[in-house]
Amino acid sequence: MSDVIPVQGTCENRFIKVKQLFQRSFDSGEEIGAAVSFVLDGKCVVDLWGGHYDLARTREWERDTLVNVYSTTKGMTAICANQLIERGLLDIEAPVARYWPQFAAAGKEKITLRLLLSHKAGLCGVREPLPKNSFYDWERMCAALAAQEPWWTPGDGHGYHVFTFGFLVGEVIRRVTGESLGTYFRKNVAEPLGADFYIGLAAEHDARTSDMYGVSIGNKPAPARSPGDPLPTAAAAFAEFGRRLQDPTSMQWAALLNPPQDRDAVNTRAWRAAEIPAANGHGTARALARIYGALARGGEIDGVRIMAPHTIARAATEEACGPERVFCGAVPMRLGLGFVLSDEGSRYSRLSPNSRSFGHAGGGGSLGMADPDRRIGFGFTMNNMQPSIVSAGATPALMIDAFYEALAS
Repeated sequence: MSDVIPVQGTCENRFIKVKQLFQRSFDSGEEIGAAVSFVLDGKCVVDLWGGHYDLARTREWERDTLVNVYSTTKGMTAICANQLIERGLLDIEAPVARYWPQFAAAGKEKITLRLLLSHKAGLCGVREPLPKNSFYDWERMCAALAAQEPWWTPGDGHGYHVFTFGFLVGEVIRRVTGESLGTYFRKNVAEPLGADFYIGLAAEHDARTSDMYGVSIGNKPAPARSPGDPLPTAAAAFAEFGRRLQDPTSMQWAALLNPPQDRDAVNTRAWRAAEIPAANGHGTARALARIYGALARGGEIDGVRIMAPHTIARAATEEACGPERVFCGAVPMRLGLGFVLSDEGSRYSRLSPNSRSFGHAGGGGSLGMADPDRRIGFGFTMNNMQPSIVSAGATPALMIDAFYEALAS
């Protein structure tokens, strides 16, 4: 086995530091296999991939390698919902129960689509323990959420809907279009743009899909905390979050560990085939950069329009800000209508040096981002999960900063 980690693709000379940082991420062992892409005003100016599919480094990452991107999927789901708002099939202020009558149960009759998209509905998890692998059963998940009472008064603060965001928004979309979220996304976003991204992956793509490696949520013990100890720091807040995660009656357990999943479930055919629109999108960095590159140009790229400028502006307007509830106040987030909005002061929401940037990161470090001021679309995918739940990893952050520095020089 050669000690040289292969990096391939194209990179304009002015962005050579991006390529150097990408190469360094493999040389240091931080990344196993990964890809990065920047689209600037509709043109792909960086398109790199490197590393390997596997820990043993027996198979090189290829140009069309797919990988699971966890919550980066939420940005794709948000695009679908905002498209339908623009087309008049959804009303942002309408009660969700208008489209999904069963949803009105347990005091949810006034929850609007706006609250769903901004993580303010109080439906971050299902209280009743669900059978293992329920994520693969769309009807079961939606029925459980329709019956669920909100964990807090809807609209009174926000809490990250780690998995439920996709089922909630996806079911509304299914009710008004007659199509699953994955099918709608394919027809109205991926195929028109020629973007290699899927929510519900067919078996024919397994041969070019990398497994995921690294940490998983809930597999480490929570740090100890004395009873009555205040939570003055993020570290202490995360300790409280870890403690609650072990309690099967808590909101945190419901949000992240119900239903139970095997640690390596993400690498199974069942996970890939299912539609879990908050967590199991599979794609390339190039696809993410192209999709966000369109949004960065007012919704159009190469003559294909997926959204109007006014819709993008509304979707990227702040709906929630500050520490959220699920992570016990440890994670400050700025949220729009399904998108994370960049926040220079928060490592969890910082997407770029521009506060008007928006997009979504995924557990372990993937990221898709649009900067409408600099007309930048960005995508990063990888198979080695870093210990992050809701933020991009160190590798994309460094490359994004290098890209902006090159633009300024």
